[in-house]
Amino acid sequence: MTRSRSARPRTRRRLLLWLVLLLIAVPAYRIFLQSFDLPVDGHRLKVPRGSTWTSVAEQLSAEGFISHPVTLKLWLALRPGDEVLRSGVFILRAPMTLDQLVRRLAEAPDGTPPLVLIEGTRFRDLRAQLAAREDVRQTMGTLGDEEVLAAIGADEKHPEGLFAPDTYVIDEGDRDIDILRRLYLRQQRILAEEWAARASGLPYDSAYEALIMASIIEKETGISDERAQVSGVFVRRLRKGMRLQTDPTVIYGAGEAYRGNITRAHLRDANPYNTYRINGLPPTPIAMPGRASIHAALHPADGDALFFVADRNGRHVFSATLEEHNRAVKRYYQR
Repeated sequence: MTRSRSARPRTRRRLLLWLVLLLIAVPAYRIFLQSFDLPVDGHRLKVPRGSTWTSVAEQLSAEGFISHPVTLKLWLALRPGDEVLRSGVFILRAPMTLDQLVRRLAEAPDGTPPLVLIEGTRFRDLRAQLAAREDVRQTMGTLGDEEVLAAIGADEKHPEGLFAPDTYVIDEGDRDIDILRRLYLRQQRILAEEWAARASGLPYDSAYEALIMASIIEKETGISDERAQVSGVFVRRLRKGMRLQTDPTVIYGAGEAYRGNITRAHLRDANPYNTYRINGLPPTPIAMPGRASIHAALHPADGDALFFVADRNGRHVFSATLEEHNRAVKRYYQR
């Protein structure tokens, strides 16, 4: 009889404890299993290298995903074994609960957006593109262009044209200088391969001069079947001792003075890029040429055309004589 009386209070206390735990657990699980309010196109969550679950909990709280960092810590305590945390960029998409979030952060990240370098881009724009990325580790700061080239191991003194246009996969935290080195080495490899397979009798003293020509071709036309024709015009003009007289070099040489239209002052300006005033090629490339333009510079099309003018459809009309060229100019621009 004594044992039975003492057991009843203990049983009631246990039942009361379980009831309290149940009352706590039910709303807690509702919080844990409630879906986040995510944008239709997802939310980009960046988990830096070296992050801990504590720092991620604070980040999630600051971004409004959870009410307090302790929420995530409690969930991790309830689910031992879910403590793996990967770094990188994660695209969180609805529906997603706290449990699913923990599991997602233990998987491979979605990766960082690729770096897209478009043909014809200038180096200043490439630098700005890298500087604007939060996922790239910024190390160049106020380094001048020559200092940047020295840092990547380049012998050249001018950066224009030295970086291969393409789409590049990069990792979270990659250094800007390392990315540039990668693009530089790729362009060097492309140029070496194309130079080794070049046509004979070209008016270039070096692969670098071919790169200069390729950059001009890149800026003159975006039409793939016109590149070799444009190259042929410029190569024939060089052979005949004629000036290139190409507008993209004038624009490049004008720098900030160019406001969208080439003026007579631009054409008269005696800068080393004004091919209306200088003989031969300008001293450096004027943009980043792609492989197709490099190939065209080294494989010009045969023919007798020495002039070309843009038509109204984005293509060009090629002419063998000045008279033909003037008629084409009049046809498209002097109506």
